[in-house]
Amino acid sequence: MGSRKDRRPEASGGEAEGYRFDITDAAVVVDSQGLVQHWNEGAEALFGYAAADAVAHPVTDILSIPWEKRWETAERNPAGRGWTGSFTARHRDGSRLRVRAQVCPLGGDHRASWLIVATSLATAHEREREQAILRGLFSQSPFGLTVVDPQLRVVMVNPALERMEGVPARLRLGRALGDTVPEEVGPIAEAHAREVLETGEPRVAVSHVDPPVASSSHLPHVRSRSSFRLQDPAGRTLGMGQAVLDVTGYYQARRHLTLISEAGIRIGSTLDLDRTAQEFAEVLVPQVADFVAVDLSAAVVHGHEPDPVLIADSAELIRRAQQSIREDIPESVTPAGTPVTYSRSSPQQRCVTSGRSVLEPTVDLSTSWLSQDAVHSDKLKEVGIHSLLVVPLRARGITMGVATLVRWKNPEAFDADDLLLVEELAAHAAVCVDNARRFGREHRAALSLQRHLLPKDLPTPTGVEVAYRYLPADTHAGVGGDWFDVLPLSGGRIGLVVGDVVGHGMKAAATMGRLRTAVQTLADLDLPPDELVAHLDDLVSHLDEAEAGDRRIPGVIGATCVYCVYDPISRTADITRAGHPPPAIAHPDKAVEFLDIPAGPPLGLGGLPFESTHLTIPDGSVLAFYTDGLITASPDRDIDLGFTRLAFALAYPDRPLEEICDVMERLLLPDHPRDDVAFLVARPRSIDEENVATWHLPRELTAVGQARSLTTEQLDAWHLDDLASTAELIVSELVTNAIRHASGPVDLRLIRDVNLILEVSDGSHTSPHLRQAAIDDEGGRGLFLVAQFAQSWGTRYTTDGKTIWAEQHLPPGVRAGA
Repeated sequence: MGSRKDRRPEASGGEAEGYRFDITDAAVVVDSQGLVQHWNEGAEALFGYAAADAVAHPVTDILSIPWEKRWETAERNPAGRGWTGSFTARHRDGSRLRVRAQVCPLGGDHRASWLIVATSLATAHEREREQAILRGLFSQSPFGLTVVDPQLRVVMVNPALERMEGVPARLRLGRALGDTVPEEVGPIAEAHAREVLETGEPRVAVSHVDPPVASSSHLPHVRSRSSFRLQDPAGRTLGMGQAVLDVTGYYQARRHLTLISEAGIRIGSTLDLDRTAQEFAEVLVPQVADFVAVDLSAAVVHGHEPDPVLIADSAELIRRAQQSIREDIPESVTPAGTPVTYSRSSPQQRCVTSGRSVLEPTVDLSTSWLSQDAVHSDKLKEVGIHSLLVVPLRARGITMGVATLVRWKNPEAFDADDLLLVEELAAHAAVCVDNARRFGREHRAALSLQRHLLPKDLPTPTGVEVAYRYLPADTHAGVGGDWFDVLPLSGGRIGLVVGDVVGHGMKAAATMGRLRTAVQTLADLDLPPDELVAHLDDLVSHLDEAEAGDRRIPGVIGATCVYCVYDPISRTADITRAGHPPPAIAHPDKAVEFLDIPAGPPLGLGGLPFESTHLTIPDGSVLAFYTDGLITASPDRDIDLGFTRLAFALAYPDRPLEEICDVMERLLLPDHPRDDVAFLVARPRSIDEENVATWHLPRELTAVGQARSLTTEQLDAWHLDDLASTAELIVSELVTNAIRHASGPVDLRLIRDVNLILEVSDGSHTSPHLRQAAIDDEGGRGLFLVAQFAQSWGTRYTTDGKTIWAEQHLPPGVRAGA
């Protein structure tokens, strides 16, 4: 037993009077003499003494308790609860044990027995914390709490739920749960409660309910209801608890984040200025406003650089987009695409000049700016607009316009949260608008450059009929480098070329112009197609090398082309391609054919050869040259399907070429092609034999006179007598040079086409040179005379030698081939 000298009470007289003991705690009954009469299992567990060792023994030998003050304390306690406090007891194993106990008499006189209920101080503190948590959770927590019995009758309601739903607890207690919650969630709440009671599984549900009558908000509230079963230590069901949290704020924040995320995807999907402005308006309606108008400065609309600060009255605004919850847009007084005027003191003008948002939660119809603007004032009254928000569209420190948001159907006024949300969305939209403006400016410049570099009017040689299409890409990448040309060559021949520079924008357009100029220059040299393409390949390689040292200037990523020279006299074509799609030929009597011409490498790779294919072109055929955008216009289209559709579009070549082009465009291209497309359709024509005269001349000077006679006779037969004297002179000089300075056979050919063509061929590859003869020189004036009397002249080389040609205009009124 413990020693009496260790009894030191540490508290008495009502310490922790609010503390409640548990049925499992130690319970000891002591008689008036201080002997233990009863010792329960809780006492055995707490103090370590069995009942047999404690009963009939003095309690003071076991517990260090101020037993002598028990009655004195009880007399001072009106409630008759005796003494309550903490003390140190000695456990049977000898250790000290801090104990919380309550001592109270079981009768009203000195002979009464006493009840001692005790537990360890640590357990008591733990229970106090639990009780404090429960009290705080029920009375101070923002969670609304309801407790129902197994029959789903409300037995407890905390103050937070009263405030949240605006219904006093007295009107809930004793009623069924479904009758005490908002009507719209009653049946669901009861069903969930029964499920929780039956299964024991907690249940969380989110509901939208009307705001309380006393609430200033008109928007539905969002509530999260968590239901859980209540059980006693024995596992018996006592009822169900339900925690209700108003998550309207969190829901609004989530809605704002969702809207911001959606705006990041929807706004700026293209680089079209109007589309971007409209996307911004569509994001805001109806999620934020009932009507939105987007007004941009005229400088932005026209692609110019706007002033950093817009000045009131001088800042011209143009309505570019508007969106309403109603299709007829009753809030607008200005149609989209027209200038809009606001008074100097209006929120819009204040926003434009200051670069700051203007929030009018409640529109006062008596304000000065409305009195100065009767049109907008009448519209506000007519529609019933009650709240207004104007935000600037600012990007890179420049105000590019304003967005006006109004509410008339939504009863909520715009608040600070709406302002922050709209400003964030407006900042993103402004960057997209500025990107669209910059792209539009560059796109227009590149398109203008490209249109100036492409042929405006193609020549109309006798040997071929042509039609073409050039369709710029409708894409944010900008215009591409597709190009084409028709080149009249010597001898009535025609050069047909289609090319494509990889990439888009100004760089591609400029490179395209350089390549087209190079082709024209090389074609003037009458080079065969394979040699011309080889020179073009060298040019592209040199462009890349020249720009490789400047990282700011991208080189030519790649280019392709196909070049064809058609001879209407022999009805043949020589075609070379450099990484370009094969040309197609539509025959009058068989299926469309894609010509088997060696592909060759793209331009700029260097060091690889190009091959030319010689073909006979049947009369009535149609040749088609095109860029790859024609057959790969849709990203989901297989290239074989593109070739199939092209063959279908080219069928029946006897149709007008413009009609064939229209069918090609309709069958192969979407409404908005992602890449530039250029194609050239040609119907080769032959020059009749009666318009060509050819003679083989002997290699002797007497052939000069013979050539003059033959020329005169032929021109007389063609009724071109006015050209005879000049033609005789030109032929005489060319034949003389061929006999004196060249080798091999000499041939003379006259061609009556749009011009009179005079050709003298020989077997030499030596190029003649035009020079200025001295006064005392006996010769050296032949080519000088040819250059003076001919409209144009030149030299082309063949595998057998060369041909020197000269052209003369036909007399006025004389039709080619007449």
